[in-house]
Amino acid sequence: MKKLPIGISTLTEIINENYVYVDKSKTAFELIDSGKYFFLSRPRRFGKSLFLDTLKEIFYGNKELFKGLYIYDKYSFEKHPVINISFGSGEFKTKESLNQRISEIFQNNLREIGLDLELKKSIAGNFEDIIYQAYKKYGKRVVILVDEYDKPILDNIDDKEIAKEIRDELKGFYSVIKDADEYLKFVFLTGVSKFSKVSLFSGLNNLNDITINPNYATICGYTQRELEYSFKEHLKGQDLDKMRQWYNGYKWLGESVYNPFDILLFINNNFNYDNYWFSTATPTFLLKLIQENNYFIPDFENILVDKTILESFDVDNIKLENLMWQTGYLTIGSSKDTIRGQIYKLVIPNLEVQVSLMSHIADYITKNQYATIHQEKIYEALCKKDIKALEEVLKALYASISNNNFTKNKMHEFEGYYVIVFYVYLKALGVHIECEKTTNRGRIDVFINLPEAIYVIEFKTDGGGALKQIKEKGYHEQFLDSGKEIILVGIEFDKSQRNISKVEYEEVS
Repeated sequence: MKKLPIGISTLTEIINENYVYVDKSKTAFELIDSGKYFFLSRPRRFGKSLFLDTLKEIFYGNKELFKGLYIYDKYSFEKHPVINISFGSGEFKTKESLNQRISEIFQNNLREIGLDLELKKSIAGNFEDIIYQAYKKYGKRVVILVDEYDKPILDNIDDKEIAKEIRDELKGFYSVIKDADEYLKFVFLTGVSKFSKVSLFSGLNNLNDITINPNYATICGYTQRELEYSFKEHLKGQDLDKMRQWYNGYKWLGESVYNPFDILLFINNNFNYDNYWFSTATPTFLLKLIQENNYFIPDFENILVDKTILESFDVDNIKLENLMWQTGYLTIGSSKDTIRGQIYKLVIPNLEVQVSLMSHIADYITKNQYATIHQEKIYEALCKKDIKALEEVLKALYASISNNNFTKNKMHEFEGYYVIVFYVYLKALGVHIECEKTTNRGRIDVFINLPEAIYVIEFKTDGGGALKQIKEKGYHEQFLDSGKEIILVGIEFDKSQRNISKVEYEEVS
């Protein structure tokens, strides 16, 4: 049985040391055969570095490494000098530290290419010299591969002034590539985010962005077929449908894929369902944006954006939807043509992201050390249809929320805050819960669909009639043929007490 390539992004080691390799050489061949300048955005830990290393080995002319793979008998494997640039490591807190790191990267490339060159010019000038001298020495056009092109900016995203300084420095650096066109064979840049052309790529406006090109939807990640074929021996006896629910679902207008990091750790940890990919980075900046903008979390279920929004990321223009899509917390669920172009519906990709993201949000907006206990008790009460127990645990939950959460922005004056807390606690358990569910007579505050029952819940602050509104509006009528018991629940709040004042309910057969 082949070994699992956990943390390995070097193709030579994977092939020579008997690790599992999911063959992406067909995509690499099609990419090389179709153009010259490419850009790809994918979330972290999606295999971008391994794909770049695959390209490197192809341009190195290492044909025997690809024996048995798609590209082996289809490509000439002509050798070219390759400049490898990766910002995956190093600190970038100032313009000076960025330039120091670039200089170190240049020195590494001089050794690899075999150039004896003194770097005495500016960063841009040194870059130009390396490209030209590599071309001159080998008489072959140069390949440039850039990994994590945006990391120096993203590392400083919560400090706009530093981020802009770093961005402007990189802008001059990347502009060298366009002016070196006659010496270049192939250019490929990857990163997490897609900065606008005006802010970062105005000097490199000939990049072909393949991020949401359906032909390259599976360039990184594992498709279902690739998973079942390459990991056949490892996955014997496993529930593939459950794996799909937990870890598949990332889409870029083509076939959905798994995050490789998830699959490798899932297998390595004896098939224990957990948050492997999500746990590699806590989205603190994202959580701050959500709270600062009083974002209604249930809207994550139905975000509609156009291509402009997906490509408009910049230090001065950080939209929450854009950030969540580029970081992988949202993915493209569907798309449709409209009079003003394509519109994309963004959705949470799978159960891992749903559970993990909502757990982080719940912890962040409530600062509640008893979150797990309250979650389990709420779920248990709902499953048992014990409304009295539900009322008690909800009172305990809201009483445990830090007073600072209310005094800073008076969230307690809006029933939406109470709804959000209730929603994220249940969503973090993987429960089917919806907010603002549309009916022909209005919107249901909260709809919960459990195997045991359906709940229709209305929240009110400083005013009665929550249960009465459900019945008068007939919010529950569309579920009468579900074959399940329907429970109508009205929950009322006292703003001054910042807690539940009354819970009423009625069961409908």
